[in-house]
Amino acid sequence: MTQQQTQPQQRAVVSGVFAPPAPRSVAETGLNMGLLGDLALKGLYFESYLAGRDLADRMGLPFAGVVSAVLDFLKREQLCEVRSASGRGGLSEAMYEYVLTARGREMAREALERSEYVGLAPVPLAEYIKSVRVQGLKDIVVHQPQLRKALSHLVFNPITFEQIGPAVNSGRSIFLFGSPGNGKTSIAEAIGTLLMEGDIFIPYAVEIEGQIIKVFDDVNHRLVKDEAQRGLDTRWLKIKRPFIVVGGELTMEGLDLVYDPNNKYYEAPFQMKANGGIFLIDDFGRQQVRPTDLLNRWIVPLEKRIDFLTLHTGRKFEIPFEVLIVFSTNLEPKDLVDEAFLRRIRHKIEVHDPTWEEFAEIFKRVAAAKQIPFSEQAFAYLIREHYLKPQRPPRACHPRDLLDQVIDIAKYLNVPPTMTKELIDRAANAYFVKLGD
Repeated sequence: MTQQQTQPQQRAVVSGVFAPPAPRSVAETGLNMGLLGDLALKGLYFESYLAGRDLADRMGLPFAGVVSAVLDFLKREQLCEVRSASGRGGLSEAMYEYVLTARGREMAREALERSEYVGLAPVPLAEYIKSVRVQGLKDIVVHQPQLRKALSHLVFNPITFEQIGPAVNSGRSIFLFGSPGNGKTSIAEAIGTLLMEGDIFIPYAVEIEGQIIKVFDDVNHRLVKDEAQRGLDTRWLKIKRPFIVVGGELTMEGLDLVYDPNNKYYEAPFQMKANGGIFLIDDFGRQQVRPTDLLNRWIVPLEKRIDFLTLHTGRKFEIPFEVLIVFSTNLEPKDLVDEAFLRRIRHKIEVHDPTWEEFAEIFKRVAAAKQIPFSEQAFAYLIREHYLKPQRPPRACHPRDLLDQVIDIAKYLNVPPTMTKELIDRAANAYFVKLGD
């Protein structure tokens, strides 16, 4: 198939909001006729026939001026032909049903050998880069009342609270550390909920040098339905700002393009999917790769706000790194990172064990939520017997876990869940494990 040189349409920015207009011609898609023709051939190949309008919907492009031009090109090349009018909506050209010729089916099979990607047409990499720059976190500002509301379900000391706000406004990086069970992940999730009040556009897929990278992920991205999107380029999807979490399963390979040798297209790495939002690396230090190797991977993105990805052909290219990256760890920072790397992390926040007053407040809130009557006497007994005597530090997760134990034991005994000494002892003995001598 012949290739046609094109120039991408300039994207509209309205009041600082990225709003991609629908292309009016093949040139304005930013893609060449060869790639669009292949997508159309593959779309028709998997159906006995398709109306022009249905093919346009599947490609995410207008029929008039774009898909109509692609179909005209395929007809001239004797790769498809008009089967009939579909009978819907009169006899407009968009209602004509198209079917592949024998030569068209052969060309479709050749296109599938190159790449089995079928669906929404990609957008050029340059357009994706512009969109990320416009929709980054640099203009996101969180004020104290908003943060207080977002974190109102959590109890922790005021010093930690006051550190979180500036860290979020930096839009750069946060290192959360401290003992397990004190709410580091909950803090990150609350920040994510706060930022997800905003919406951004992402492309379903991106094209670079004929290679396709799938960006949209229906697991990690939440679509936003908006009638105001009419008239915009439907290759772009409106989503909540992403909040992507990875844990011990993270590998170095997951931070670069993932090439599917069977389908012959790429899946975007986590940090690319997280652009415009939050990327939380939970349980940092427990990954299968060495912490130093993982940290070295982030040096350039943290300093330059750009990342480098590699195609399986060896071609390297850069993408923006507009991500609030959060490292959360239960391990000692000195055992994970050196001073040079910590210097690159904008904000370091230690999440301490709760004080006894904070622990009591958490316990009361959890008891109320689980409809268990709170007893000051029983709570004092719990602290004396199961914390002070064994010299056990309180953790923010303990009230939830202990009261869940109380509920389980009460169900077994067929009694109401209450804070009695017997139920507390049984819950604590089942929950706590003595480590070491």
